[in-house]
Amino acid sequence: MRLILLACLPVCLLGAALPAHAERFKCGHVGGSLTFALEGNVATLDQHTSNATSARDISASIHEALVTRDEDMKPILLLADTLTTSPDNRVFTFKLRQGLHFHNGKAMTSADVLASFQRYQRIGLDRAVLEPVAELTAPDPATFVIALKDPFPTFLESLSSITVPIVIVPAENANAPPQQLAGVGLGPWEIEEYVPNSHVKLKRFENYTPDTRYDDRTGFGGYKVACLDKVTFRMVTEPGARVAGLQTGELGGVQDVPVLAQKRLAVDKNIRMETVENYWLNVAWPNWSAPPTDNLYFRQAVLAALDFDEIMEAASDGVYRLTKSLQIAGTTYYSETGRELLNQHNPEKAKQLLVKAQYNGQKVVLLVAKDYPSRYATAVVMAQQMKAVGINAELEVTDWPTGLQRSLKGGKDWNFFFSAMMTYLAQGGTSTLRTMAEPSPLFWPPEKKVDPAFMAAFHDVAYADTLAARQAGFARAQQIAIESVMVLPFGLMPKVQGLRTNVQHFKPFWNPRLYNVWLSD
Repeated sequence: MRLILLACLPVCLLGAALPAHAERFKCGHVGGSLTFALEGNVATLDQHTSNATSARDISASIHEALVTRDEDMKPILLLADTLTTSPDNRVFTFKLRQGLHFHNGKAMTSADVLASFQRYQRIGLDRAVLEPVAELTAPDPATFVIALKDPFPTFLESLSSITVPIVIVPAENANAPPQQLAGVGLGPWEIEEYVPNSHVKLKRFENYTPDTRYDDRTGFGGYKVACLDKVTFRMVTEPGARVAGLQTGELGGVQDVPVLAQKRLAVDKNIRMETVENYWLNVAWPNWSAPPTDNLYFRQAVLAALDFDEIMEAASDGVYRLTKSLQIAGTTYYSETGRELLNQHNPEKAKQLLVKAQYNGQKVVLLVAKDYPSRYATAVVMAQQMKAVGINAELEVTDWPTGLQRSLKGGKDWNFFFSAMMTYLAQGGTSTLRTMAEPSPLFWPPEKKVDPAFMAAFHDVAYADTLAARQAGFARAQQIAIESVMVLPFGLMPKVQGLRTNVQHFKPFWNPRLYNVWLSD
């Protein structure tokens, strides 16, 4: 069920049947409840306006999109039954799956899809995905049409992004302000109780219709079944508390097992651990709208001063890999342009650049959430290294939702924000670069206007006719991003998730998929 984009073909169809497996997935047991611990707090479940991993971890069980990604991060259909493209590759006609219902009992139609896309166009965090769109229409209840201004070879790749997905909600909810969207979706679970920054209780949605084109889940789509009666996502930000809860059985699973606890848990016969390699790229975002990080020489001085190995050692307890790219080695857009500027550890160069920047000792605020110990450790070590070259660095510690919201609003009261690139990395070139492109660059350039040379390179990644041209565009964009310090990419880390051994058919992924999971006796 992988979507194949071939610009030479007039029609692109999604929905052809997969080769039959021996047997479609069936729950080994139906019933029971599971509590799963997240490492970050969740202040909103509005998927249109939040790129918080913790929000997606929960919302992926509640909401669904027209198209999504499979196990290998390739685009596939989800709520759409078929897709055809016009001969000029400008018009995309989706026929919707029939018999699908929202958690409030309402049948889904193209009017809901249209309203959801229009809300995303207005306030979606990644609304640049829809910038190429000329018109959205719903000619009949079962049909949704997207017409582009010009051919866009990577449009479906962008449309299927799962970082800030265009989930479909009831049309009557689509006027909700940012962060206030009601949690009524089309997924296998519906909300029973939601207490921000505490927990979310879900119950099986009895009227959910699995996608029978598949034999099992795949990525964020496929054949989904809620085997459990209820699932509770609990926010447990203290690593020791997560480990203790997993050991006692109070928690059936945890999103993150700290490195220092893994050896101890490995000998516990009631616990198993699962690893997602290259789960996230540890990063810091500079704020270009706040002095002194509004000065290029100052940003370059910080980059020159930093010892990435020391930072990553502290952030990961020694389990990491330094990066040479904004992509993972072996993937389509991997490039090492600008690598010579990473991990310089050159204090003398940093001091010379500080003189050029006319830095006079003003405070530099490192905004970080303690919810994620790796990011807090990153900030602590980075502050020490900045102080060593004469920068007046100071940590400002918040909870994750507060810090994230401040970073998304910009402002001039912080200089660096600590986060991670996760699904952006796994989804390819346009998804990674979009975090630095107009209209919503995360490094907050004045008036959100990005270097025209970067935007030209980004345009090539999105629109160039050949893969070679798109790859060349990515390499140019990455060079500019590193030279101008749009982002500080420190290194890659795995994610180790812990489960009680009675939790069956759980497979680690970019989010905890608790559908198609059951509890054994």
